[in-house]
Amino acid sequence: MSAPIFLSLTLRLAIAGASCVVTAAALGGNKPAPPTVTPGDAVLCADAARATERARGFPLGVMRAVAIAESGRPVNKGQARIAWPWTVTAGGSGRYFATKAAAIAHVRALRRDGVRSIDVGCMQINLRYHPRAFESLDKAFDPERNAAYAGDFLARLHEKSRSWSRALAFYHSGDPVKGSRYRRRVEKLWNSERERLFEQARQSRILAFRARRAARLARSR
Repeated sequence: MSAPIFLSLTLRLAIAGASCVVTAAALGGNKPAPPTVTPGDAVLCADAARATERARGFPLGVMRAVAIAESGRPVNKGQARIAWPWTVTAGGSGRYFATKAAAIAHVRALRRDGVRSIDVGCMQINLRYHPRAFESLDKAFDPERNAAYAGDFLARLHEKSRSWSRALAFYHSGDPVKGSRYRRRVEKLWNSERERLFEQARQSRILAFRARRAARLARSR
């Protein structure tokens, strides 16, 4: 993302005190082969995104869609992508790491090399443009804190724009073309996420109904 584009967004959001989040996935950097998925880590971003949705009263699935757009990685060939908490992007090139410690070490190495524009975590918060977002790198990579900060930022964008579509576009860029492209991508993910969640809820209701019916039949015998 060019500096003039960032400054344009900063000026447009000055009243709300917001600044641009440079995204990992939307930058299109080529990532090395992802590390092995640790089951516990695989749900950290999704859980943190959902917690932020609930806390702020956001529409179902919107934060999880943004998380996948930002730090999504493939699990296995042909499977859906998951948001990955140990993701780092710099200079348009993103990398997934197996552990939080490895991701932090990479950020420190980038800083030693003079790199300042670095996106981190589930929601790919840019450490250059959000220097006071986190007290430390450990906190920056904490999925709940990372998602909470992104949620605060997205809420301010929504409050100013009065539109989820515009807020999603601005989350990525003040450039209309880049913002619209990113918005379309997130909205597609958002629709898929809502369909998945609705189906999950439907299946849960079916299972609960069958369990109640089985219990009634058992009592009647």
